[in-house]
Amino acid sequence: MPHKVHVRQADRVIVVADGATILETALEAGIEYPFGCQSGNCGACKSRLLAGEVELQEYSEFALSDEERTQGLVLACRAMPQSDCKVAWLELDETVQHPLRQLACRVAELQQATHDIRIVRLAIEAGGPYTFSAGQYAAVAFPGQPPRDYSMANRPEEALLEFHVRAMQGGKVSHFVNRELKVGDRVTLEGPMGLAYWRETHGGPILAVAGGSGLAPIKSIVETALARGALQPIHLYFGVREERDVYGEAGFRALAERHRNLRVNVVLSEAKGPTKRRTGPLHEAVAQDFPTLDGCKLYLAGPPVMVDAAAKLAERLGARKEDIHADPFYSAHELVAKGAAG
Repeated sequence: MPHKVHVRQADRVIVVADGATILETALEAGIEYPFGCQSGNCGACKSRLLAGEVELQEYSEFALSDEERTQGLVLACRAMPQSDCKVAWLELDETVQHPLRQLACRVAELQQATHDIRIVRLAIEAGGPYTFSAGQYAAVAFPGQPPRDYSMANRPEEALLEFHVRAMQGGKVSHFVNRELKVGDRVTLEGPMGLAYWRETHGGPILAVAGGSGLAPIKSIVETALARGALQPIHLYFGVREERDVYGEAGFRALAERHRNLRVNVVLSEAKGPTKRRTGPLHEAVAQDFPTLDGCKLYLAGPPVMVDAAAKLAERLGARKEDIHADPFYSAHELVAKGAAG
């Protein structure tokens, strides 16, 4: 049976016949929908499914990866509605292309950031050049360990790759990194991956919300945005359990001294004893400061519960779903989690 599809950028509703695709119907209706091959091979019509369900005809994984599908992206040329839907084609600032690299690296520096977070910096020895967008991640394999997904914390132009590894309860890999990894050890890496990268052309306010070692991709985004001259307000919210879990604050405070558009907020969820810091759930601190998030870009990283709560809050405060960015292995609101424990 036919289904109604609202195309957000055109602000029009089209009726897609049974067996027809969103793209062909939109083009017939005179909508200037971006497209290329029309056969599921190029990705030019990649779109965000904002509501409803579609069935996808056969397509190339190079046009739409499993990760992107998990994020709620579809190909309009392959999408046949199974219910009334709402779609938005991807804006130019939502698409980046970096070659997937397999790198041979060496541990160049190790730094104990907190009692359970170790910062690992890697020097690339073979397989480069390695390009990525701030906020992306890679699959990192430490000596004798299976690969795990960790976000780059450095700016893309910096020589050393930086990762923040928290010792997770029952996490064999993370405990190896925190207790046994040594400078000089060989490490392999595959990347970059991820869709929660900084959208450089967005001119509105930025909310960068991090919990624990989720600070890594947020650090990359904030530092990169400021280094490239971003002038809009940037609000960093960093949430941890207690004082001993705070790290990296001095660097962000120094950045805020140099860049008046950066605001730094540290929130303790389980403060022990008196404190002058803000306390309580991280998303509640955001809610206290922002009556609306309409027009903001949100970048979320950290424990699944925190990311989930922050994403739901953002929607309640008027943020569009397409302006809330969190990669699947962070279990963002309405995304399927990808196992990356430990």
